[in-house]
Amino acid sequence: MPTDTLYDPLRRKDVAATPEERVRQWFIGRLRDDLGVPGHLMMSEVGMKFGKKPYRADILVYDRSGSPLAVVECKRPDIVLSSETARQALRYDMVLGVRWLLLTNGHSTFVFRREGSAFEPCGQIPDYETMLCQQ
Repeated sequence: MPTDTLYDPLRRKDVAATPEERVRQWFIGRLRDDLGVPGHLMMSEVGMKFGKKPYRADILVYDRSGSPLAVVECKRPDIVLSSETARQALRYDMVLGVRWLLLTNGHSTFVFRREGSAFEPCGQIPDYETMLCQQ
């Protein structure tokens, strides 16, 4: 096992402390500690297929019934969040049908809420109860 590891509470194991993993673990803590997302209603590195191509969502947040509520795409701190980052999260949405998309590199975080068939930018990250209520 590499000496530079982080514990991922969602996968319940040590993982390599890559720059992206550091962002992912920071954001998991933020979701849990600052925004009230229950740990048992999040998963990291969630595999899925779009067509025949495999993808992995960095963090998935579920509602209380176990349906996907939000997908979080994490990038290394030196990666600028771009339209390609948003397209990646939108591909996950095509499989999952979430209400919220969040993009972060640890320096910047962008939040989008589903409004009808499109996603609209939001000014701040909502807490878990607000995510649940805004349908």
